[in-house]
Amino acid sequence: MKINLLVAEIGSTTTVMNAFNLTPCPSFVGQGQAPTSVAEGDVNIGIKGAIENLANNLEIDKIEYDELIATSSAAGGLRVTVHGLVFDMTVKAAKEAALGAGANIKYVTAGKLRDSDLRKIKEINPNIILIAGGVDYGERDTALYNSELIAQLDLNIPVIYAGNVENEQEVKEIFKGKNSELYVVENVYPKIDELNIEPTRVIIQNVFEKHIIHAPGMQRVRELVTGSIMPTPGAVMEASNLLYEEIGDLITIDVGGATTDVHSVTEGSEEISRILINPEPLAKRTVEGDLGVYVNMHNIVNMVGKEEILKELNISLDELEGLLINNKPIPEIELEKSFIEKLTLHAVITAVKRHAGQLRHLYGPGGKKTIAEGKDLTQVKTIIGTGGALTRLPNRINILKQISESGKGNELLPSKEAKILIDTQYIMASLGVMSKKYPEEALKLLKDTLK
Repeated sequence: MKINLLVAEIGSTTTVMNAFNLTPCPSFVGQGQAPTSVAEGDVNIGIKGAIENLANNLEIDKIEYDELIATSSAAGGLRVTVHGLVFDMTVKAAKEAALGAGANIKYVTAGKLRDSDLRKIKEINPNIILIAGGVDYGERDTALYNSELIAQLDLNIPVIYAGNVENEQEVKEIFKGKNSELYVVENVYPKIDELNIEPTRVIIQNVFEKHIIHAPGMQRVRELVTGSIMPTPGAVMEASNLLYEEIGDLITIDVGGATTDVHSVTEGSEEISRILINPEPLAKRTVEGDLGVYVNMHNIVNMVGKEEILKELNISLDELEGLLINNKPIPEIELEKSFIEKLTLHAVITAVKRHAGQLRHLYGPGGKKTIAEGKDLTQVKTIIGTGGALTRLPNRINILKQISESGKGNELLPSKEAKILIDTQYIMASLGVMSKKYPEEALKLLKDTLK
């Protein structure tokens, strides 16, 4: 059987293979999966296993394909350290760019680097080091100082400079002859209260694609993968951006075993923007590393409280302890599903509230003044659920409906009128990487999977 396009989603434990035909009309053909084999030293074992499983599921002997592209969160995903000048300005802008690209941000510094910071960078051994600092034609010294120290480490790690434009030539001189490959991009914070994160987001993904082949276990990935490779969270953001152009303001929520990711694409309301104290990007991603319904199950239980879980599920403490001890990646019996649904609900509400902004009231000589900080989600018209939990659990629609009902009045959350859609075929990340080359086909397939 001939397939136009295969998309491998290489996860930390499982590699999923999605098959698509692009002509005459874009269609989703089927899915296979196999254990990820990065830890065995060769990612291709898992990719081939997933292709074989796909063939079995389609009840055919062999699959031939024109192209194979991929997303990856294996080998630690895209690990980035970020170094800027002022935390709420250049550092925040650089963080937004990295998160939007699908990065796992491992370390952040503001101001001049210290010896302890340099030791930490070496210990983390990130995939990319991102340097920012200074508005254009503003403060220069901090970014130059930090560039000098990072260059002296002479690490074989790509460095992206996205700071004051006046420093560009000097930064290039600093890194000349060093092991670190340097990429210079437009300033992420060119003026006070102005974000310019898209150029940096794009270059981060390009650098990831170029250098992923150096990650342990990924060295042979290009033997099979013929096209783009993106960080999996970055691919979900790409799909969300594509949908925004078609359906308007939206939020995408991905609840996984280890983390909960929230992607929003919305300008917010004019009313809120007038009282916003710091700028927010159009497309924003946050990742909550403590909110997972498998690896981090205990975190959510402790956050909610065992007594509350017992009351919500109407079970005994012994039954709860049994669920925690015998937890499975995929729940099977009804009690396990109900338990994971409760954890998913708390993960969703907590993650969205951390992502969303809020109103604050300040009191001074002139009386009460209302300000807004953070991302305004009040204009969101569509809430999308993707990821294992929100595409498979029976009550996934009701879980997402409770986002708007959870507000206490000061949070900038979506309204109750927001439409709920589910990535029913669990292919949103695959369509995100597909959209780089085939945007029209990816959009058509997104509309098909979202129900």
